Amino acid sequence: MVQSPNIIWFKRDLRVSDHAALAAAGKAGRVLPLYIVEPELWKLPDSSRRHWHFIHDSLLELQRDFAALGAQLIIRIGEAPEVLEQLRHELGSFTLWSHEETGNGWTYKRDVIVAEWCRAHSIIWHELPSNGVVRRLKSRDGWAKLRDERMSSPILPISHFTSRVEGIVSHPLPDKNDLMFGSLPIGSVQAGGRKEAIKTLESFLKERGRNYMQTISKPGVSARHCCRLSAHITFGTLSVREVEQATKAKMQSLAGSPDPDAAIFRRNLSAFLSRLAWHCHFIQKLEQQPDIEFKCMHPAFEGMREPYFREDFFEAWKSGHTGYPLIDACMRSLHENGWITFRMRAMLVSFASYHLWLDWRRTAPFLAQLFTDYEPGIHYSQFQMQSGVTGINAVRMYNPIKQSLDHDSQGKFIRRYVPELKSVPDSFIHEPWRLDVPPPDYPSPTVEHEAAIKHARAEISKRWKSEGFRDNSRAVNQKLGSRNRPPAKRKKTTKKEIQQLSFDV
Repeated sequence: MVQSPNIIWFKRDLRVSDHAALAAAGKAGRVLPLYIVEPELWKLPDSSRRHWHFIHDSLLELQRDFAALGAQLIIRIGEAPEVLEQLRHELGSFTLWSHEETGNGWTYKRDVIVAEWCRAHSIIWHELPSNGVVRRLKSRDGWAKLRDERMSSPILPISHFTSRVEGIVSHPLPDKNDLMFGSLPIGSVQAGGRKEAIKTLESFLKERGRNYMQTISKPGVSARHCCRLSAHITFGTLSVREVEQATKAKMQSLAGSPDPDAAIFRRNLSAFLSRLAWHCHFIQKLEQQPDIEFKCMHPAFEGMREPYFREDFFEAWKSGHTGYPLIDACMRSLHENGWITFRMRAMLVSFASYHLWLDWRRTAPFLAQLFTDYEPGIHYSQFQMQSGVTGINAVRMYNPIKQSLDHDSQGKFIRRYVPELKSVPDSFIHEPWRLDVPPPDYPSPTVEHEAAIKHARAEISKRWKSEGFRDNSRAVNQKLGSRNRPPAKRKKTTKKEIQQLSFDV
């Protein structure tokens, strides 16, 4: 009796190592690796050619990896249910394998449709975990333990297949600049692929991570000393478990060293590990509540900004012409490089949300296009946090002038990306409008900082003081909040704490 084929559907898991679905399918029988290029996905406002460039690099290497294993990665272009139906006609019945994807709303609905198609045709679909996100989680109180157990379990080796599906034709891999992926100017793109991922991880653990915490907020030097693994984790050329275990091994090798720099390096790597845990924590929010891509976590904030949206402010922010030098430098750097450090991302969102009073549902898809490492679970959770609409997080309104002074005191980063200000002296580089004769080709500030923040404070405070706000906040926290302490030891939130706002970082 011939066993039915096993199709491994690759999505955001572009590797052959530490891949649960691939390992399980290999043991089950004949395998057919599959990647589906979905045209409708690339029409979405949060998709861009920048993402495809990184994916394209990764798929080329994945093709080579499968060839070395004696298998072929099949590329098909079309919508997933239609592609799977076509393969059913070519192969007969099969078993479908994939990782558990926590993507945007479109991929969630697509997977619902695929699941319905599988049921209609008696196709078994196995979805296996690939990180610390737990599907069908009953309570956030137990999540951290489950994540830690996954991260400490053995890394799965590369599967060597004894049986493969033969005779299935692959479509050509679309070109990087195929019009299917849009025409957004993308500047440079971080190289994708497994080899590049390992190289980046090794350089971080060998040397670059030594100054991780000292430089993490600096918009210039952070590009070197941050891990730069986020895109590789997003598209799965590395697993979170591989990164975590490699980091812990490096920390262990540094333990007991008499070199004082070793202790400092270990503290930096420990801080990095905490951010890996936050990575899974934020994606878990989207897994549990997919509509946070579209709805405020706390209902009190619905309708707060939407009626007051200004297209001229939006265009100034998108193009880096707000009149605030660090804001504009960060945005232009992002256009050019596809990456900026976390604090500068937060500042861009804060400025759009509080100074310009732009609704996060309009600004979030735009930045998603620019970030090479766009991860929906982190992206929308962070956008809601930085826009102040969760009801469970401190409201942080970044002062762009103070951030500029703190993190680019000499204006080196500003002058690199805002050449209109190259001749402005250091004493005015953060506030060029204070010059007797401001630069003629650089705009005046779109809004006045103090007035804009005063308005934002008042509007946010209204919601925090509204009837039923605290009850809704508790419900949001119970479902989506972090659990930094065991439940029994967590103190009850006081009225003073829940109403505390932080307006200036």
